[in-house]
Amino acid sequence: MRKIACLLLISLIAVTSCRKDVLDKKPLEIISENDLWNDPSLIDAYLTSAYSGMSILTNEVPDNSFYGGVMWFNINMVTEVSDEVMGNWIKNSSYAYKFKLDITGSLPGMAPLLPWWEESYKIIRSLNEFIERVPTSPVEESFKKQRIAEARFLRAYNYFSMVKRYGGVPLITVAQKAEDPQDVLFPKRAKEQEIYDFVLSEIDAITGVLPETQGTEYGRPTKYAALALKSRAALYAGSIAQFGTVQLNGVTGIPGSQANAYYQKSYDASQAIINGGKYALFKKYFPGDKVKNFRQLFLEKNNSEVIFARIHDDIDGGKNGQGWGYDFFNTPVPNAWGAGSQLAPYLEMAEEFEYVDGKPGKLDRSAIQQGLWTPEELWRNKDPRFFASIFTYNTPWKGTLIDFHNGLIKPDGTIITTGSYNNVPANGTQSANAGLDFGTGFGVLKYLNEAKDNMGERATSNTDWIVFRYGEILLNYAEAANELGKTGDALTAINQVRERGGIAPLASVDRDKIRHERKVELAFEGQRYWDVRRWRTAVVDLSKNNSGLRYILDFTTRKLKLKVNENIDGTVAPPIFLPKNYYLPITLSRTAQNSNLAENPGY
Repeated sequence: MRKIACLLLISLIAVTSCRKDVLDKKPLEIISENDLWNDPSLIDAYLTSAYSGMSILTNEVPDNSFYGGVMWFNINMVTEVSDEVMGNWIKNSSYAYKFKLDITGSLPGMAPLLPWWEESYKIIRSLNEFIERVPTSPVEESFKKQRIAEARFLRAYNYFSMVKRYGGVPLITVAQKAEDPQDVLFPKRAKEQEIYDFVLSEIDAITGVLPETQGTEYGRPTKYAALALKSRAALYAGSIAQFGTVQLNGVTGIPGSQANAYYQKSYDASQAIINGGKYALFKKYFPGDKVKNFRQLFLEKNNSEVIFARIHDDIDGGKNGQGWGYDFFNTPVPNAWGAGSQLAPYLEMAEEFEYVDGKPGKLDRSAIQQGLWTPEELWRNKDPRFFASIFTYNTPWKGTLIDFHNGLIKPDGTIITTGSYNNVPANGTQSANAGLDFGTGFGVLKYLNEAKDNMGERATSNTDWIVFRYGEILLNYAEAANELGKTGDALTAINQVRERGGIAPLASVDRDKIRHERKVELAFEGQRYWDVRRWRTAVVDLSKNNSGLRYILDFTTRKLKLKVNENIDGTVAPPIFLPKNYYLPITLSRTAQNSNLAENPGY
């Protein structure tokens, strides 16, 4: 949503952090409360402040630092702690190992990753106030109903974001006052199932109020955005019930007997979106150019597949807009810092992409390290989504070819890694991040805009971040259908996704095939980390060392000698995702401030 001038300087304090959980009155010395709740433009400004505060709408992570409105380092974190990529600027294996592991911040010198408690409760507090005050405002009734429904959508989204991190959390639906009783100011944690049920019930209450289309208000939720949240949240709840464990008397975990009921809710919500006919898989350049088609899905604003997005722009280079730093960090070198390619996909992730005929994409690692190869020979007939999602050696970029080579084979067979030979450099433009033994040889192309000038310091991207898209809905539908025994429906949905991607349809479907398709189709979209957590497979999927690919250029033939870089996540031991990490800790600081908060198991 386009940034609105800040009329409401709101200071909101997390309810479980401090008793003074009241609206800061300073701005109301300029704008009276009467004016605020009587003026539609000020009501909209108040609600916009909630959107602006929800950095979680951008790649599922809160942003702790801004530069002129630019989303900064944290935009990459949820992808970096998955099994999709490594953080490419982190070259010290010991630090990389800690970073991959330590989502809790318990190791010395490490900050916690993926926190959302304080920021979410600030937003929830402001939304509760909004939901209480707007009904009595003397403004048009239809306006009130729609904006209240919008606020309830945002509140539900916040609670969903919290429950998948912590399990049950305090369920607060009123704007507390300093004089409220202690049990209201310092509430206990609700059960995990109660939070999921609240999210789903809120969606049911607002789907009939939210508009079917955004019209001119691109960036606001519609009926179908609410259904998309239900599709995702109910799927998560079903997974937790099926694969998780109930602990703390239900504060974490959901009884297994509830799994099918949640899968059915996800299936029904997904089907309502499908049957609604308002959205479709993006096929503007299909079938002529399947690679371009998949790339443009993430670059062209408000296209047929986008159900709900966080809007970005680059007004005055991002200084007065809502841009973000995604391109700056992830673009190929060169950029302002001579770095780029922060998200470095593993070789294992590259191998997840099948061949167009449906054969597995796993390389014969022994064979590829023999002889010399061209990139075309190495990647021939790969899934078009591979070329649209990942850049590597010889990927076209801004009128040239990306050069990942690290090392040059001279005619006498010796390899140089510095300098040059007969004007051919020993290292390509990406070698700073390719490394001799620690690089992956890949970067994330998805969401990168070649038209963007990435040479400015902290250059900002105006590419929208898609929160919900139709492709995910088909995958949610397929997963829920399969778990309910509706394999025919699952197969139809999966093959729609594969057909648009440009890959052979499946003859049959099962859980593993559906999970594989999610990993490929939704790669680098902030979903994989949460998927392996809800499936309870993270202790395996995230507890392993991964590999990269080093390209060594042969001077004579201009072909490549390939070397697999093993164990790039840590030379001592692989990262380990512990069972307790399926929930983040509440932390001692929070339990000390509110003794009614039970800590999560294992912390």
